[in-house]
Amino acid sequence: MGHNYQLDTDAVLALLGGERNRLLLQCCCGPCSSYVLEYLTEYFDVTILFYNPNIQPEEEYDRRLYWLRKLLAEYAGKVGIMKCGYDGGSFDAAAKGLEGEPEGGERCTKCFALRLGETARLAKEGNFDYFCSTLSVSPHKDEQRLNEIGRALADKYGVRWLPSDFKKRGGYARSIELSREYGLYRQDYCGCLFSLPAQKRDSAK
Repeated sequence: MGHNYQLDTDAVLALLGGERNRLLLQCCCGPCSSYVLEYLTEYFDVTILFYNPNIQPEEEYDRRLYWLRKLLAEYAGKVGIMKCGYDGGSFDAAAKGLEGEPEGGERCTKCFALRLGETARLAKEGNFDYFCSTLSVSPHKDEQRLNEIGRALADKYGVRWLPSDFKKRGGYARSIELSREYGLYRQDYCGCLFSLPAQKRDSAK
């Protein structure tokens, strides 16, 4: 049985003792963010970072950001968003030589590290108390790998990582429910074109 990171989250929340800390939350899309925001805004003052250079093509990036902002309208005045431009070249560089890797392989590790690394850097720069990501809400994402990367970056930048496995306790199911409630666009691939079948990849290009 793998490690239960939800219990680690519980431990951090207990230590807060009701004190609201500042959290920089890397968000990949509206649907994944829906449950995570519902959960974490009970405990933290949350600012969103939409740093996702893996999302291709750029039109898809813009579409996901649009729907994330639609979700944030439900949290008007309660959740901030840090401006971040499209940075597709950074993902291309990180994925170079790993184009043929299977989904969930080393290319994904590089992608996680790229996105979480920028989140940690900006969390340190902005004097946030914690940083985290919505990625673990997906049943397709390896929560152990995400948390190991997050902890290593916490040591590197000197800012606390919030351990998580947001799919636990019905988190993923709740994200689907909230997506329907808010009418959010739900994408059918993680973001990078390598995750698409060849026919759809050619169409997207």
